[in-house]
Amino acid sequence: MGSSVVVQAVGAVVALGLYFLPAIVADRRKRHDLLTLALFNACLGWTGFGWLVALYWALQPNPPKNVAGEVEQTRRLVRMRTFSTMLIQRVQNRSTHHKEER
Repeated sequence: MGSSVVVQAVGAVVALGLYFLPAIVADRRKRHDLLTLALFNACLGWTGFGWLVALYWALQPNPPKNVAGEVEQTRRLVRMRTFSTMLIQRVQNRSTHHKEER
């Protein structure tokens, strides 16, 4: 009787571990959206399809933390490069113009 309880307890722990495998994988991979993924796994993992989606999600690379900030930073870099390029062209044009006048 005692050993069957132990077997059932071990089976329950293994079943829970498998059920929450996507959340465990996400935790090990240090995903930023772990809580959302774990809640999705807990609510929809029982469907099988939900479990597969959660596992796929857990295996994806981390999303950027601040997408809007990254977009703004990229825009600034592009503007600075454009400004620098135009400034260099203007300086070269003036330099060429001054050489022609001499």
